[in-house]
Amino acid sequence: MTITASLLAYLAAASLLTITPGVDSALVLRAATVEGTRQATMGALGINLGCLFWGIAVALGLGALIVTSPAAYEVLTWLGAGYLVWLGVQLFFSPRRHLVNESGETGSGRFAWFWRGLFGNLLNPKVGVFYVSFLPQFVPQGVAVAPYTLLLALIHIALGLIWCALLIVATRPLGRALRRPKVIAFLDRLTGTVFIGFGVKLALSAR
Repeated sequence: MTITASLLAYLAAASLLTITPGVDSALVLRAATVEGTRQATMGALGINLGCLFWGIAVALGLGALIVTSPAAYEVLTWLGAGYLVWLGVQLFFSPRRHLVNESGETGSGRFAWFWRGLFGNLLNPKVGVFYVSFLPQFVPQGVAVAPYTLLLALIHIALGLIWCALLIVATRPLGRALRRPKVIAFLDRLTGTVFIGFGVKLALSAR
């Protein structure tokens, strides 16, 4: 796989995953609805800064792991494939009907939503596990793993910032659409299919 093909495939997959309703989208929508654009922006910045920390940690860890222990990396690849398939099956057969994190909480200070977004991702190991499972399969052979993995994480973060901006700008109409049970279920099933496909691909690459 060439670098161009890798980036195009990753952009398509990461874009779909970004727009799938989840905790982060719900937090931004809630902040925008309850306290306005500024607090929603702070929440978005916190969310994506948390992703950046995980991206750096995963990029450095993957690069070191491949150099020091190819066998351990192969085990991690199989575990990642299993995780993606399991997650995909859960999303496909048990799609949600409502967004999570729809509580009526409001911020208590200028940076309340920023810290909520930041620590919501920093303290969620699933973000790191997802990066470990998802990003390696888009790294072409012969490319330095750590820098390229970090580049993929940065692309995901950029897409996340763009999506958050769109959510904030179009809070009411887009928020209503994303809260519809049929839309949530459809996107969950679509994302589940993508996860299963990438999990199988990752497993085959480890053989």
